[in-house]
Amino acid sequence: MQETVTIERLWRYPVKGLSPERMSAATLSPGDPIPGDRRYAIENGPSGFDPAAPRHLAKMHFLMLMRNERLATLRTRFDDATTTLEIGTGRETIRGDLSTAEGRARIEAFFGSFMPAELRGTPKVLEAPGFSFSDVARRVVSIINASSVTALEQRIGLPVDPLRFRGNLHVSGLPPWGEFDLVGKHLAAEGGPRLRVVKRIVRCAATDVDPVTGFRDMRIPRVLDEAYGHSDFGVYAEVVEGGELREGSTLRVMA
Repeated sequence: MQETVTIERLWRYPVKGLSPERMSAATLSPGDPIPGDRRYAIENGPSGFDPAAPRHLAKMHFLMLMRNERLATLRTRFDDATTTLEIGTGRETIRGDLSTAEGRARIEAFFGSFMPAELRGTPKVLEAPGFSFSDVARRVVSIINASSVTALEQRIGLPVDPLRFRGNLHVSGLPPWGEFDLVGKHLAAEGGPRLRVVKRIVRCAATDVDPVTGFRDMRIPRVLDEAYGHSDFGVYAEVVEGGELREGSTLRVMA
């Protein structure tokens, strides 16, 4: 029988470093990430990023969980139709239309007051049409294996929220760490997209942060290294054929 995986959850992260949005479906295009994923980033001091000629920059140029764990305490929502970002702090809600200078200024002012000690300059909302502020230069979709999460929980002895890994696809049907065997192979949905798994994901201290509380309460890269001799968790894939992907979709593993 041909090996298959099932998409249990589908996520995007409209703003790099901020909270995820669950999607019931997404239409993928060749060479592109999940639509709207990492569409925006919050620049932490001058980075040299040019929206007219966008290029990949290291994540330390932006607000991010690896260094700015307070971001995890915010609850955000992005509306594509109005390009409005909504940020909830538990005490107030801030809204700004990111297509307007006024809306971006409102969001930038919020971050300026929310975390002044962590800023290296005036925060700035960045966007470039079609650009994704991924941690890697390749335009990818990230995949998290549910059974690997379970194996890590057993090793740590505590529940591990899979959202710590900020993946796009949470999948089932593979053995623990079986996602690493997918590198170089294709995942194909019937009548839908085809993805080629291209590399393992090396993890950083962002995974130590609880995605709900913002507490840095685990040392996941260290646990991975001590237990398995590497700090990898999950894999990246590139979209080679487009089509709709849905939660519950079955993907065939192909050479």
